[in-house]
Amino acid sequence: MAIARWNGEIIAESEKTEMVEGNHYFPLESVHAQYLRPSDTTSVCPWKGTANYYTLHVNGQDNPDAAWYYAEPKPAAANIKGHVAFWNGVEVTAG
Repeated sequence: MAIARWNGEIIAESEKTEMVEGNHYFPLESVHAQYLRPSDTTSVCPWKGTANYYTLHVNGQDNPDAAWYYAEPKPAAANIKGHVAFWNGVEVTAG
């Protein structure tokens, strides 16, 4: 079970995540959507494609662009379509 936590709350939990470059990508249905706020931020990875971001909003605090996903990943990263990853202080544990 992999669990993502931030600001005292579980953000996502899943029995099956996709590991890419050391990051757990959680299936979208395992992410607690009430904590996600759309962001206008994007970035580009040469082999994964364009990433879109979410700001986490938990217990009255924001963590800007702390979650990301690839809406249309390139073929080499097709396994992370429909998945979300976290960083910037989000604690991810697996065991």
